[in-house]
Amino acid sequence: MSTARALLSSMRPRQWPKNLVVLSAVIFAGRFTQPAEVLRSIAGVAVFCLISGAMYLVNDVHDREQDRAHETKRLRPIASGRVSPRLALGVASGLALVSLGASIVLGLRFAGVALAYLALQGAYTFFLKDLVILDVMAIAAGFVLRAQAGIVAISVAFSPWLLACAALLALFLGFAKRRNELSVLKATAVTHRASLEHYTPELIDQLLSIVTASTIMSYSLYTFFSPTSRTHNYLMLTIPFVVYGLFRYLYLVYQRDLGGSPEEILLKDAPLIVDIALWLAASLVAMSL
Repeated sequence: MSTARALLSSMRPRQWPKNLVVLSAVIFAGRFTQPAEVLRSIAGVAVFCLISGAMYLVNDVHDREQDRAHETKRLRPIASGRVSPRLALGVASGLALVSLGASIVLGLRFAGVALAYLALQGAYTFFLKDLVILDVMAIAAGFVLRAQAGIVAISVAFSPWLLACAALLALFLGFAKRRNELSVLKATAVTHRASLEHYTPELIDQLLSIVTASTIMSYSLYTFFSPTSRTHNYLMLTIPFVVYGLFRYLYLVYQRDLGGSPEEILLKDAPLIVDIALWLAASLVAMSL
């Protein structure tokens, strides 16, 4: 593998689809028929992909000694020595500067959100990821900032309910991931992630129950009472797709021991892929009526 490919691998492009949350504003504000605002939103996604790539490089440099003791993480380019820490940090610095520079073009408010996201990812890398519950809450905060970035990119008023949905969905995915890690890794879980020492399956089951119910309720309230729903009454018809998606994900976590890599599930589980496609299509139709 060339150095360039190794660097790209360390930037985790398979994780970048998470940044599509930035597009939620242009979709649910009904601006997806306006090319200029769609392009601004796509540019916002690109900025967050660059920031994510930079912080994954920093993370792998920070964790390289721990990764070398892990069965699979030892194969990561930085842990295995194929990419030097100095080169990785240099590229990360360049990506961060380019992304922040590009964010200014999208407006000072967007740049402020991007800077806050960069600071949050730095805090997560260096200490938040080792703190029980706060580790998953930090992930959720990242999703909220992505959604907020989409809002300020096109200067649109947005429902707090949808921001709550973004946070709760991220909590759902985060706790499901911790549940999978405990189930699959068992006695070696702590060597994989320090915060797992403080989690138990029973605790996570309770947290997942609360978050699942809260996510469904928040999304339902959004479709009933948000400013968007007042002019698009059929948005509530998308609720069944959200309910099925959450329940299908729980099924995969509990019955198939999946959930450790949400991106893998979203790319490979056919029923969930179809459900997401139907939800998106239904949302676009509802927003067009």
